[in-house]
Amino acid sequence: MFISGLVYSAYAAVFIEPFTWSFYLSSVVIGIAAAVIWTAQGNCLTVNSDENTIGRNSGIFWALLQFSLLFGNLYIYLAWKGEKHISDHNRRTVFTALTVISGVGSVLFLLIRKPASEVLAAEEDRCDDESDTVLQPQEQRSQAIDAFRSAIRIFFTKDMLLLSITIAYTGFELTFFSGVYGTCLGATNRFGNEAKSLIGLSGIFIGVGEIIGGATFGLLNKFLSKYLGIGRNPVVLLGLLTHMIAFYLIFLNVPGDAPIVPDEGTNRVSYLIPSKIIAMVCSFLLGLGDSCFNTQLLSIVGFMHSEESAPAFAVFKFVQSISAAIAFGYSNYLLLEWQLLILGVAGFFGAISFVLVEWKAELHSRGFSYERI
Repeated sequence: MFISGLVYSAYAAVFIEPFTWSFYLSSVVIGIAAAVIWTAQGNCLTVNSDENTIGRNSGIFWALLQFSLLFGNLYIYLAWKGEKHISDHNRRTVFTALTVISGVGSVLFLLIRKPASEVLAAEEDRCDDESDTVLQPQEQRSQAIDAFRSAIRIFFTKDMLLLSITIAYTGFELTFFSGVYGTCLGATNRFGNEAKSLIGLSGIFIGVGEIIGGATFGLLNKFLSKYLGIGRNPVVLLGLLTHMIAFYLIFLNVPGDAPIVPDEGTNRVSYLIPSKIIAMVCSFLLGLGDSCFNTQLLSIVGFMHSEESAPAFAVFKFVQSISAAIAFGYSNYLLLEWQLLILGVAGFFGAISFVLVEWKAELHSRGFSYERI
């Protein structure tokens, strides 16, 4: 996590004085670092949780993660309000701050304690044989190969193949709310001089939705499951409902050619005259729905693969990244209504597949073996 965090810091530093070659090179490198840090964080989250706390901890993790959307976009909205062009000074200020904050966060990774179970196991190993504590290079390669084989095996299990549909949907909608939707708002000339600042404001409302969702389904996870009987399935279905409402309102509110118009923007109108209030409501719903899906996916993957959490989260990030890349690929060519249709269909089937896997996991938690379900 520490090494990957430093790569994130370097990526932010590239934009202080960007060059074409450094931008593309750092984009590739940070993709590798993202796979590593998400796998490591998923493992860290799992080994510090049990089946009773994994849901709570996943929610808290997700809420804290999304605070970046709130504070970062709040600065962008206030600093760039009314700006049509971003000056070099403004760019350097933003990315210098991001680099410093990211670097401090990376150092804090070193302060995370090891779980008691790992400390105890390490002490027992030292007592058994001091010479076994240092792995030879051949043994390290063997462990890496075993982990890769475990990831492939987990990927082709029935449950993970079903969850992959849900995970792929989170990749599609991640691309949409992080890259496409803000671009559409900025390209809608009917919003006037505030069109560009709405990108930051939209990010704020997405962050608020993410934080509320993560905190609600994290901090209140035990209360919701124990006293109200609300498990993972109702939360995911709530996420699907909020996203469907958001997609429909976006379809009515934002011009269809907004994702593909040139820099001068579009003067077209959809079925409604573009409304800033509706746009921000949609941003909030996008964030809330995303937190519903991701917190429950983190929870169920950690629950089902507690003994092999690192390979399982590697599969999670692999599927999500592939789908996000596909979505970025078609986002520059498809009209908004077609992109929303893809999201709607993927979200529906993703929710159904999650419900099936969660039903099986719930039976397993009640004492049924996976082989009998």
